[in-house]
Amino acid sequence: MRFRAAVASRLGVDTRSLAAFRVGLAVVVLVDLALRLQSLTAFYTDSGVLPRAVMRAQYPVVSRASLHMLSGAAWAQAALFAVTAVAAVALLVGYRSTAATFATGVLVVSMHARNPLVLNGGDLVLQMLFVWALGLPLGERWSVDAVDRGAWRDRVVSVATVGVLCQLVIVYTSNAVLKLRGDAWVSGTAVRTVFSLEMFVVGLGHVLSETPRLLVAFDRVWLVLLAGSVCLVVLTGWWRAAAAAVFAGMHLGMAATMQLGVFPLVAVVGLVPFVPGCVWEAAAAARPQRTVHPVRWIADRRERVPSVPVPSLPRSVRARARTAVTGVFVVLLVGQAAYTVVSVGGVGTPVSVGPLDAGDAPPPRWYMFAPEPLSVDHWVKAPAATPGGGRIGAFAGGAFSWGKPPDVSAQYPSARWRKYVVNVVDSDSHAVRAGLVAYLCRRSAAGTPHRGVTNVTVYDVRQPTRLGGSEPTHRRRIGAADCPVNAAERV
Repeated sequence: MRFRAAVASRLGVDTRSLAAFRVGLAVVVLVDLALRLQSLTAFYTDSGVLPRAVMRAQYPVVSRASLHMLSGAAWAQAALFAVTAVAAVALLVGYRSTAATFATGVLVVSMHARNPLVLNGGDLVLQMLFVWALGLPLGERWSVDAVDRGAWRDRVVSVATVGVLCQLVIVYTSNAVLKLRGDAWVSGTAVRTVFSLEMFVVGLGHVLSETPRLLVAFDRVWLVLLAGSVCLVVLTGWWRAAAAAVFAGMHLGMAATMQLGVFPLVAVVGLVPFVPGCVWEAAAAARPQRTVHPVRWIADRRERVPSVPVPSLPRSVRARARTAVTGVFVVLLVGQAAYTVVSVGGVGTPVSVGPLDAGDAPPPRWYMFAPEPLSVDHWVKAPAATPGGGRIGAFAGGAFSWGKPPDVSAQYPSARWRKYVVNVVDSDSHAVRAGLVAYLCRRSAAGTPHRGVTNVTVYDVRQPTRLGGSEPTHRRRIGAADCPVNAAERV
């Protein structure tokens, strides 16, 4: 009995934490949509960097999993973004939470599949969080569903709670194993190397990069935290809350110092299920009573709108469905753990998998600057010739210059643009590289006071980082194209 209670106290989740997790997922999706909306034409339309024809040729399997592949028009992509936002708002307020979770998750995965060149590890974590969310009663508390139901549980223990709690622990632990195999993290130079890469550094990162001793300390602290991340599951009560707060604080520190998009926010949301009930009880005791509860306000007004009846399945069918779903989650949890063990080299694969040789491990999912951080800065130079004989910068805008940008990270409109550029310059595909050149040709023609640009050439400029030593630059041509006179009309 004591053993069962101990296991339940560690693998169960407070329903208030599940409610906060639901809100967090919705907020992440809405923020991500707002950020992606700024590059909707560039990343998701046929006038952008990855037209559907190129997408199908490069990623034939992934392209079939995207609703966003149905049309290459900007209005169609904007409509899908709007539908995703509506589903996320329904998830936010907890209106038919399971259906809203499913709809939001499907649309998010579809959006991710439309352009794999802009994805990072945080997107994969977000996808997995949505998978586990499907098995969780996210509408149990603080939701329109809860107001309708009128009763709730205080705590839930299930395979899905085990999965959502273990998700980040798997990410952290496997990443720690990879980092310990490299020299940079063990020697204490990894974080210094990361902050010497100007394409990442923003905000407080410029100040932090000037304090090498503090960066070495952060290196040690982060490695210890990753290696001991299993404590997130082992600890309970206020100790668990403190551990989750430390991890969340590190991720928020990353957001304040590096251009990482929504990745830190995804990680913080993934930590919310670890918040124990004692935190919510303390918060409730310190909070003044509200006269109007926002969720109840929404529920009261929803009652004025005629509802569409939802047919209910027989109890026996629902029981079989729950058993099947539980089985799927068990297989998923075991499969993910097995893949992670193999990918970090814990065991060898007995047979060849795709292009891998026998015994080789599949590529790890959770790199996060492991086993070694990147050691090369990237920025783009894209001179575009105008009819009058001048040159403009097709990528960064303004007058063209070969000089290093004063702020390398600022030349990238977003973290996804940086990720896209790094993937393109490392790609062996001529079609992928040509997509960037053609898009810059069209955009430059549309965005300049000239009648057009005659051609665009794109260069990747690399600068190895040597932690204070001489850092020469190397220029490599990515592609070039003559720009049609009517290129601006197709943007």
